[in-house]
Amino acid sequence: MDDTTDDVQQAIAGELRLMDPRVRSSRELTGRLLDPEFVEVGGSGRRWTHETMLARLADAAGSSPDGPRYEPSRMEGVCLAPGVVHLTFETRLGEVRTRRSSIWRRREGDTTWRMYYHHATPVPPGTD
Repeated sequence: MDDTTDDVQQAIAGELRLMDPRVRSSRELTGRLLDPEFVEVGGSGRRWTHETMLARLADAAGSSPDGPRYEPSRMEGVCLAPGVVHLTFETRLGEVRTRRSSIWRRREGDTTWRMYYHHATPVPPGTD
């Protein structure tokens, strides 16, 4: 496995961890995966920052071990530059299907991949 393939796999592993209710419900575990400069543009159009995401994620959908879980599909990634990976994929949470894009980065001298940016777009029912 070359370095770029390994980088993509590490970003995918981080993305999958962020879908785990045990991680989502823990500010500490989520904080290890989100870059301090993290920004998300959610499906509602709302802008989330590192702090707002850490404060609200535990109460968000997909964060309860007893509730519905994110079901990812079509996940693929590409290295945009050394230490920068772009992932695209879809999720299903209950009946809601969403197309997603995230950028993961690893800062120089650090071994940890963290999500730097995320965007979610709900898919209207009946759309391919």
